[in-house]
Amino acid sequence: MSDRIGRRDFLGTAAAAGAIVAAGGNALVDAAKAAPATSDEIILKSASELASAIRAKNLSSRTVVEAHLAQIANVNPKLNAVVQLTADSARKEADEADAALARGEIKGPLHGVPVTIKDTLETAGVICTGGTKGRANYVPNADATAVARLRAAGAVILGKTNVPELAGAIETDNLVYGRTNNPYDLARTPGGSTGGESAIVAACGSPLGLGTDAGGSIRIPAHFCGLAAIKPTSGRVPRTGQFPMPMGARNAVFHVSLIARRVDDLALALPVIAGPDFRDHSIVGMPLLDPKAVTLNGLKLAWFEDDGVAAPTKEIAAAVRDSANALAEAGVKVEESRPPEAGKAATVYHDMSRGDGGAGTRAFLKNIGSDPISPLFEKALTYSVAPAFANTTEALAAFVRWDAFRNSMLRFIENYDAVLSAVAPYPALPHGTSFEEQYRRGFGYAQMYNLTGWPTATVRIGTSPEGLPLGVQVAARPWREDVALALVSHLERTFGGWKRPTAV
Repeated sequence: MSDRIGRRDFLGTAAAAGAIVAAGGNALVDAAKAAPATSDEIILKSASELASAIRAKNLSSRTVVEAHLAQIANVNPKLNAVVQLTADSARKEADEADAALARGEIKGPLHGVPVTIKDTLETAGVICTGGTKGRANYVPNADATAVARLRAAGAVILGKTNVPELAGAIETDNLVYGRTNNPYDLARTPGGSTGGESAIVAACGSPLGLGTDAGGSIRIPAHFCGLAAIKPTSGRVPRTGQFPMPMGARNAVFHVSLIARRVDDLALALPVIAGPDFRDHSIVGMPLLDPKAVTLNGLKLAWFEDDGVAAPTKEIAAAVRDSANALAEAGVKVEESRPPEAGKAATVYHDMSRGDGGAGTRAFLKNIGSDPISPLFEKALTYSVAPAFANTTEALAAFVRWDAFRNSMLRFIENYDAVLSAVAPYPALPHGTSFEEQYRRGFGYAQMYNLTGWPTATVRIGTSPEGLPLGVQVAARPWREDVALALVSHLERTFGGWKRPTAV
């Protein structure tokens, strides 16, 4: 069962932080250790560090879960990031994890580690709205494949996080739960559509989040909130249990993805969620290689500052240049070179959605009882979908242009192992501005890699004059998540990666 945030207090959560659990008659007593970690020290740890500490019995899962529940109670009133809190079941699962460990049983690499889940991925017994009113009380009876795999690997789910309606914007606001704020500046958006995840992970309420990316939806929030993220190759992770379920010609742009404060956590969790589930026909059982086995020396990297449509801020341009220089110093062969079709990405992407001018989406929403729809989603339909093409021939031609774009990009990356660029040409935006013309032009940096389906990872490089995080993205050849992660891991070590927010 879950508790909708705002419906009742986090009763006893803060007081219970750091509690000692005795499970199955075998006490896992942190106090017996020489220097038990404080709650604040616990929430600053990465998922990988927490997994190791739990396995070594330096921390109990219950202690870790309580620390994160306390942090959610502390920051969520300002952020509105966690919209369904599963505190009771999380405590129960943590106790079960501790009891299993006392018997010498380890479920998997995430044994006892808390995680959060984007509210477009279904969770058995927990409300999943997709940010739309027609699903405000909808409770799925099964987990999405990726959620089920996290559970099977030992993860403990803390709750669900906020999204824009139908995940249809790069900021997070809807009529069910309202607006989510950026932990670095509450007057700005954490991005979208994985905005709730990015906000709560950046604010240390969760070490690891499961999200999706259909047009920058994991990478733009990671950039806005200073996080690491991976959009895997299209066809790597099943979409089964995603709402709305991606179907039809645009299926390939949708990617179930991961977000965390540290790159190592992406490498830890990606093998857990990857691979065929025999439910999603598009998933391929390709080998997933180890980023730690990648040798940077000798890799060839293309990089570009400007996509030719939306010029980046000087600080973001500098972050890209600094990243290229840092990789060159590590032995990577870097070359300033922009894909010839880069400037067409946003147009190609949105043309594929314009066939009926949004009529099908409006009919779908009306059919499930989502009336009215959110003002933010109205803007998405107005600016990103409408007007409709005049005829079927024009609508189908948009998909021909997508194929041409993919072929051109593939020819480009034949000469490189990866491509470095900005995630977006600006830092986190003020609430309500993402569909203004000067910002909409900047979506293409992220969307080009949804069109290609290539694995793309992000990492924080610096800070804007306003004190906002600035990230870059590295896209690699298809199925080479290991290369993308190895490159951003080096950048994380060089520039420090995530920094704790001060607004919460």
